[in-house]
Amino acid sequence: MDPIGFEQHDHAACRKGGLAEVERRCATQGLHLTPVRRRVLEILLEEHRALGAYEILDRLRDEGMGRQPPVAYRALDFLVKHGFAHKIEQLNAFIACTHPGTDHAAAFLICRICHSVAEAIAEPARGNLGRAAAETGFVIERTVTEAQGICPNCREEAPA
Repeated sequence: MDPIGFEQHDHAACRKGGLAEVERRCATQGLHLTPVRRRVLEILLEEHRALGAYEILDRLRDEGMGRQPPVAYRALDFLVKHGFAHKIEQLNAFIACTHPGTDHAAAFLICRICHSVAEAIAEPARGNLGRAAAETGFVIERTVTEAQGICPNCREEAPA
């Protein structure tokens, strides 16, 4: 799958499709998408950049949906646990999963200028990391791949 996040696309359809897929998965898996969890997901889907828990909490507070950090953290924990969002370790922030209907290892391309994030599918078991793990008898359970650079939009806007 191609990375999603830097290219021009119908963002309203992207948000609507992401929310619909999460709602479908919650229904089939017997998961409860509470109003706060749903709103946190909507907030994450509104932008293709990582948001910190306190940014999310500020929006929830402004909308009357909670004032204390556990409100945001509980919703984020649920979304990450079930693969509907990812934590960007480097930024200590969160982003909606752009492939919520697939089981995958995500890789993130983070623009250091505009802070937008594109998600790509990583296959760590097939590359050098996978070979090193196999040679040592190590079993990879989780990877976090994050690359920082300049997105195509910022590269085009930068003076020559």
